[in-house]
Amino acid sequence: MKTENIDGSNAIVVHDLSKNYGKDIGIKNVSFEVKTGEIFGFIGPNGAGKSTAIRTILGLLQANGGSAEILGLDALTQGDQLRQQIGYLPSEVHYYNEMNSRELLEYSAGFYENVNLSLIDELADYYDLDLKKKIADLSFGNKKKCAIIQSVLHEPSVLILDEPTSGLDPLMQNRFFDMLEKENKKGVTIFFSSHILSEIQRMCSRAAVIRNGEIVAVENIQTLLEKQMKKVRVVFARETNYNLPAGAQHEKSNGNKLSFEYVGKVNTLLSWLASHELHDAVLEEPDLESIFMNYYER
Repeated sequence: MKTENIDGSNAIVVHDLSKNYGKDIGIKNVSFEVKTGEIFGFIGPNGAGKSTAIRTILGLLQANGGSAEILGLDALTQGDQLRQQIGYLPSEVHYYNEMNSRELLEYSAGFYENVNLSLIDELADYYDLDLKKKIADLSFGNKKKCAIIQSVLHEPSVLILDEPTSGLDPLMQNRFFDMLEKENKKGVTIFFSSHILSEIQRMCSRAAVIRNGEIVAVENIQTLLEKQMKKVRVVFARETNYNLPAGAQHEKSNGNKLSFEYVGKVNTLLSWLASHELHDAVLEEPDLESIFMNYYER
């Protein structure tokens, strides 16, 4: 779902935000804008600085420089006002183990005004969460379900999600994506951080790419996909003379077997494959680090 219900204003504005851990750089001069009503992707390999950036934007970590605004408020100095309007889903959740899920969610709801507590049962049923179980007895996936419910229970205007699908099985992932689409149709701005390119592709129209703590691009998803590298392996029906398509690189051949990496429009690649008699063909999406290394070193 790639939303277009954007009114032209910005829900999140980050400018030259930096966070250091002593001599180690967490993030450096991070800048981007998220439009109101947008589902905006934030993507990078594990360890790229995604969580550090999010926690600094939220004021959970003290920035060493730069600024961050959410809904027109300074996130670094007016966080107490923003908490009422933001839903935050961290990549890892840590709760009071002796509480059960219902007690935890009701406790969390108490920090907000006018929460409809009937949503607890409605969302627990939707995510198949046993509200009577103690937190200590929940699997990681069920703790994540609890965190998802907690993040939307107060009906925030902005959702900030850090690796939100980790721990969820495919069924629950689809239910989660469906929920996000419904929230976005109601006008909720969603900041979606992930290292999984297919999730960003499914949900977002634009994304910021972070690597080694720095933003290396803010791209439309279609532009990113056109520059995405694919690994191609083919087995010709017989040994064949061929000319690789434009965008092919790192060719390796052995008899009637050929492998190469390809960057370009997929239709061009498919036309090239169709022009040869093949026994087999495999197209693979490489790991995200390989995509970024290929794309940003070119």
